[in-house]
Amino acid sequence: MTSTRLPGKVLREILGRPLLAYQLERMRRAGTLERIVIATTTNATDDPIEHFCRAQDCDFVRGSEADVLSRYALAERIWPADVVVRLTSDCPLIDPGLIDLAVRRFRECGCDYLSNMLQPSWPYGMAAEVMTPRALREAAAEATDPREREHVTPFLYWRPQRFKLESLTMSPDLSRHRWTVDTPEDFELVRRLLEALYPTRPKFSMQDVLAMLETHPEWVKINAHVEQRAAGGGHERK
Repeated sequence: MTSTRLPGKVLREILGRPLLAYQLERMRRAGTLERIVIATTTNATDDPIEHFCRAQDCDFVRGSEADVLSRYALAERIWPADVVVRLTSDCPLIDPGLIDLAVRRFRECGCDYLSNMLQPSWPYGMAAEVMTPRALREAAAEATDPREREHVTPFLYWRPQRFKLESLTMSPDLSRHRWTVDTPEDFELVRRLLEALYPTRPKFSMQDVLAMLETHPEWVKINAHVEQRAAGGGHERK
């Protein structure tokens, strides 16, 4: 809720529903996810997120604001998993099909960590990371760099000699698109997309978003100037 560029962004409403509700609905459609846990902070400003989770019957944990890695480790400790999937809360358009693809590819390759942002080719706002619980636990136990604690996974992808990494890419390269919500301009684009798609096609896919942008190419310009924030040389953008 204390996002610097767009305070309260995850609970900002479009069509009377908060962004987080759209994302949760879409994540629940992913067949490979058995449990969803929202990892928020202990700050009083994030009490509304806890209220949201309770109303949505969604599991949640609360922990350090800066040490996001410890929040993930806490969630996995409370609800042990054989595979851990990380999805950031500013991606309300995330495609359930992409989540399932990432998990299936992860299981097939036998890697420690898979991401579709190691070599960006997917639209920003379609980020998915998959890792073993062992890798997550080791990162949580050993990471000391503040960037590794804040951004969760750099401890893994900055150590390719230690962890087996896998990159999930797509063709054509669509990384020029920005569908994540971090600024007022981002929110405006996602608002237009949801208002155009959701009422008649609530289960819309990434391809439906692309088709809508082909119909309204001027919408792409709304947030085209917004710069990604990098995690100190890593792939994750904020």
